Amino acid sequence: QGAEQRLGAAVLRMLLAGQPDHARAVAGDLYGGLLDAPFRLLIAEAAAPAGPALFTETMEAAAARSGEALLLVPEGEGERVVVLAADGGAAVAACAAYAEAQDDRAPREGGAEDSDIVVGLSAPAGPIAVSAAYKQAEQALSVARRRGRALVEHEELAAGSVLPLLADDAVRAFADGMLRALHEHDAKGRGDLVASLRAWLSRHGQWDAAAADLGVHRHTLRYRMRRVEEILGRSLDDPDVRMELWLALKATAATTPAEDSGS
Repeated sequence: QGAEQRLGAAVLRMLLAGQPDHARAVAGDLYGGLLDAPFRLLIAEAAAPAGPALFTETMEAAAARSGEALLLVPEGEGERVVVLAADGGAAVAACAAYAEAQDDRAPREGGAEDSDIVVGLSAPAGPIAVSAAYKQAEQALSVARRRGRALVEHEELAAGSVLPLLADDAVRAFADGMLRALHEHDAKGRGDLVASLRAWLSRHGQWDAAAADLGVHRHTLRYRMRRVEEILGRSLDDPDVRMELWLALKATAATTPAEDSGS
């Protein structure tokens, strides 16, 4: 078993280094079939001491029953494991079932913290794309941690919206800092700069449409946007600034109404 793990680790290192031909040569009959068809790369991280062991046993048993090859490489002190498994195979199905059972068992407020493992699963890949698949699995794993889920597939991220990612504490801190001066300005009764900025950005800078939404004259809106630029010290002509401000408004949208009513 130790020799098999060392061989699997060597094959994985070669694949990550962009050497699929060398990896095939080393894989031989043990992993060769796995590299001939689309596979998934997953990274499982312990959320409980026995997590990885139970999880890998489940996947290994499923692969053995179906006659599938399974490349499994422990990382660190056994707290993480990297797995290559046939796309659509029994091992990937067992992974999904295991994670679903963890989510069902964990209290809603606890999420993945009460699960054995947290898993990030890549999109289907081939030998030449293992490095990209590893990054996909890492990204999915990070999102699974934040969302309190036992498993997140990278395809969910690609097909979904970026907005759920704005709940991250670092993003919220950035957003709060970026908009703080505007909120302080509005709190003193000097205008509605935050609401005006939101309307102007949502209308892609169309003055008449945004002014109509706000019920003000377009000259009033132009004055407010100049004040926004003066207070922030940044130009709204810069598309990067507009993007950052829009994301900041989205990130704080859930709490802004309560804060505004409190002021």
